[in-house]
Amino acid sequence: MRPLALAVDIGGTKVEGALVDDAGTVLPGTRHRRPTGPSATSDELAANVAEVVTATAAALPDGDALLGVGIGSAGPVDLVGGLVSPLNLPVWRDYPLVGLVERTLPGVPVTLRIDGLCITLAEHWLGAGRGVGAMMGMVVSTGVGGGFILDGRAVASPTGNGGHVGHIEVGGFDDPCPCGGTGCLEAVASGPRTVAWARSQGFTGSTGEDLAAAHAAGDAIAIAAVRRAGTAVGRAAASATNLLDLDLVAIGGGFSHVAPAFFDHARAALAERTGFGFVTRLKIVPSALSGDGPLIGAASLVHRAGELA
Repeated sequence: MRPLALAVDIGGTKVEGALVDDAGTVLPGTRHRRPTGPSATSDELAANVAEVVTATAAALPDGDALLGVGIGSAGPVDLVGGLVSPLNLPVWRDYPLVGLVERTLPGVPVTLRIDGLCITLAEHWLGAGRGVGAMMGMVVSTGVGGGFILDGRAVASPTGNGGHVGHIEVGGFDDPCPCGGTGCLEAVASGPRTVAWARSQGFTGSTGEDLAAAHAAGDAIAIAAVRRAGTAVGRAAASATNLLDLDLVAIGGGFSHVAPAFFDHARAALAERTGFGFVTRLKIVPSALSGDGPLIGAASLVHRAGELA
């Protein structure tokens, strides 16, 4: 009998689920996905989450045990109430997500955390952060999220929103953010906002994939857009390291793959902190978990609950 977790990842474009074993392996044939997006109604989002959870649970192999459900969701979250308010899903404000999943799978324990913390837990367990005592994980995709490990454990926070690095305000930028801030990392460096900035400069593409292709072809606007996003990420990483004395920042998410130069620009921004060797020693690296990181992180809420503060 294998102990399995049902991992669920909820973001601005999709909800995905899979069964994951206690070695962090995503079981083939158990992965299910449905769309989310800002145009969906609340009922449509709820139905898609329930469909993913139901289909994934139905894939449980005979003889194996389902220990629990781990959910990583875009934030903000409210751990006490089991509520989520993803910034990029405006119809969900204080939505009772944990209750929805509990009704879908009665009797199965459900654990919720913000998605950035989940990717950080995954990197610390099986990815680039193995053996690292102080690290930040970051997702750069439709939004920008993050989480922290200090002294080998997830950092506690009263509401569960610690590590929301996408809403650190980054020096040198004044882009307005839907959260009400100005110059937030997510408003500058997320995939959609980077494409929007490029279009404001005359770029004619409409997706991150278009931007990546244009960058590879030497398009000047695409090169400037990737430099801008990478620089903002590097500045945010430097600020977080000044605050918490980090060893490592591991970055995943679809937009982090827009071009290898993205990481070059982030590291260059970090290297400008010439006066502080404890900051410039920070390593900024790509995620080592590819697209499985968010699901592995959600599964770690079940399999490695002891790492949670």
